[in-house]
Amino acid sequence: MSIMDNVQPAVKKETGKVAAITGIGLILMWIVFGVLHAFMPQKVPFDYTVFLGGAVGGCVAVLNFFFMGLAVQKAAAATDEDTARMRIKASYSQRMLIQMLWVILAIVAPCFHFVAGIVPLLFPGTGIKIAGIFHTNK
Repeated sequence: MSIMDNVQPAVKKETGKVAAITGIGLILMWIVFGVLHAFMPQKVPFDYTVFLGGAVGGCVAVLNFFFMGLAVQKAAAATDEDTARMRIKASYSQRMLIQMLWVILAIVAPCFHFVAGIVPLLFPGTGIKIAGIFHTNK
């Protein structure tokens, strides 16, 4: 039995969309780093730290969304409103803590470029908003 067996199809589907959005964002970010490095090689690096920071930051962003989906799924299954509210609050706090720990690690650890590690955290929300503009249901 897999961990994913209890995950609702909607959570899997939306997490897949967020992973795709994040992947596109990462590629665009790496292109921007490459272009900036070509014009300002002393100021903007384009090495493994940029790719590693982006990859780990992207994973943190997608996992954050996935854990949010699981929390909503569990809250929806709760029998009373207080339990549901408590689960959502606890999930939010835990997910923010994970993201803040990642931000600190991205800044402190020399194997990550801090900007490349932090920017991907913005990709899911930004991508969902952009997709919402183009996919309005009429």
